Amino acid sequence: MKKFLITGLGNMAPEYLDTRHNIGFMIADRLAADSNAQFSSCRYGDMAKAKVKNCELLILKPSTFMNLSGTAVRYWMNKEKLPLENLLVIVDDLALPFGAIRLRSGGSDAGHNGLKNIAAELGTQAYARLRFGIGNDFPRGCQVDYVLGEFPPEEKALIPERAETAAEAIRAYALSGLSFAMTNFNNK
Repeated sequence: MKKFLITGLGNMAPEYLDTRHNIGFMIADRLAADSNAQFSSCRYGDMAKAKVKNCELLILKPSTFMNLSGTAVRYWMNKEKLPLENLLVIVDDLALPFGAIRLRSGGSDAGHNGLKNIAAELGTQAYARLRFGIGNDFPRGCQVDYVLGEFPPEEKALIPERAETAAEAIRAYALSGLSFAMTNFNNK
């Protein structure tokens, strides 16, 4: 059975629960719920194990806080002896409009501290990621408040549908590969 580490980035503390920066956790929750998989505490986070046909998805929500996510990713990649191509990181992205999904095989961290730490811990930026657009409608100098703020009601109402699309993209990545998932879900 092929095994993947699907890591949703976010912050565990209650005050971050419904913030834009936690969309990675929200999508991880949806992916687990779709398979009736339950999260349980593990080293460096909470993990759920989901089966999708001939694949096992280890769905990780790191407890290391966003800026140290790489510690959890490196630990679980090593523990499960997973190749880099079996890692997918779910992350919020200011450069994309709300709800847009972009799967990529690598690239820069674009100033995202979670991605920066993962690249530092793994020694490479060549790992798959699913970027979920949170938009960038904030005044100059207010980026931190925006990212750590909650979605407005009109966007919050669309999150279940957009999170389900992201979960479908992740399942497609595991079953059919990154190229297939990119072709079928980017810009969807």
